[in-house]
Amino acid sequence: MLPAVQRLSRDQHAISRKDISPNALKVLYRLKDAGFDAYLVGGCIRDLLLGIKPKDFDVVTNAHPEQVKQVFRNCRLIGRRFRLAHVVFGREIIEVATFRGHHSGADDEADTAPKLKTASLSDHGQILRDNVYGTIEEDAERRDFTINALYYSVNDFAVYDFANGTQAIAERKIELIGDPETRYREDPVRILRAIRFATKLNMHIAPPTAAPIPQLAVLLKNIPAPRLFDELVKLLLAGKAFDNFMLMRDMRVLKQLLPQLDKLLKQEPEGKAFQLATKALQDTDARVDADKPVTPAFIFAALLWYPVELRSQALVTDGLSEIDAMNIAMTEVLDDVTRTIAIPKRFTLSMRDIWALQSRLTKRAGRRAFKLLEQPKFRGAFDFLQLRAQAQTDDNSLTELAVWWERFQFADESGRLALISQLGKEGVDKGPRRRRSYKRKRTAE
Repeated sequence: MLPAVQRLSRDQHAISRKDISPNALKVLYRLKDAGFDAYLVGGCIRDLLLGIKPKDFDVVTNAHPEQVKQVFRNCRLIGRRFRLAHVVFGREIIEVATFRGHHSGADDEADTAPKLKTASLSDHGQILRDNVYGTIEEDAERRDFTINALYYSVNDFAVYDFANGTQAIAERKIELIGDPETRYREDPVRILRAIRFATKLNMHIAPPTAAPIPQLAVLLKNIPAPRLFDELVKLLLAGKAFDNFMLMRDMRVLKQLLPQLDKLLKQEPEGKAFQLATKALQDTDARVDADKPVTPAFIFAALLWYPVELRSQALVTDGLSEIDAMNIAMTEVLDDVTRTIAIPKRFTLSMRDIWALQSRLTKRAGRRAFKLLEQPKFRGAFDFLQLRAQAQTDDNSLTELAVWWERFQFADESGRLALISQLGKEGVDKGPRRRRSYKRKRTAE
């Protein structure tokens, strides 16, 4: 399946040990001294060749996880689907994996430590468990993309290219190793990884790799919901959220992840749902570039606001109050989404707060505006209001409301009172007052 391996000697590549994590080098040298083969592999080599500082460094070896644990006291073993060793150096973790082999050997070789060589595939061809160990050549064939089948050795400081990865880097293309349909069926998350690498590295997805995605994107529904959330966070919080969103929409991937939003986008491709989503994603990208904090709660709140609003309006038409309709709509939409994407509760609670405050921001009479200003989620709700105003440029009332709240925040006490009084009839809180009920004291007879 792979071409002849290319060996790039030290003078043929630009990778220097100065650019490699000292802890990763420790792992390589200690495994070497213990008699094992060990290489830096994948994304870190790709990034170093591109002149990008790697986020982390992964090591691959012919040592089994239990053997790695014997070499390093600061090692813990993790994973069931993929058995891995994590060597811990304070805050930095060096992930060490054993060379992967082909699945066919798992059933045939009964004499080879069954507990260490097991694999399991679903009816769709998806890998459910994969602890089949092999050689470096087999490991290279098991890598997903050609640009990730790159290995760096401290024995000779050479880079070993098993799949023409260096040529793919030069041609700026994302290309799967092997038959694309088979590889996507083995692990449908590769669809999301192809999109993420294309935008992150400013590359294009090779036509044979891109062609099966629209048809096979439905397989993402077989991925555990927590894993899909993690992958979506990588897509939406790494500075390329807008580009990833557009690619997911164009390749019909969004339909499998957020069908409620995708339905609205099909009805109005450039409508308010699209405007709100893209503006939120562009703002998030700008915050990431400026090294400002971002949260998944705000992004998902923007992506799902109009499905929630639409459902809420339908419930109001059926006779429910606005508050009850909004609460039910939020619950229904979130329950539907979290079955596919396991958004953690700490984020869904924040999303509900942001959504619920949207209607409360319109009620500014009396002391209500002052009380809203003290709400913990006020700032997020106000930012969300501004975003809605930008998305719905035809709604002057939203723009006026956003401007009013911006002025109210930065005004002094007298200025705030003046802003409330300028509301006219809305400035007087004429809510019904409770009457105190006085019980007559019984007189002793």
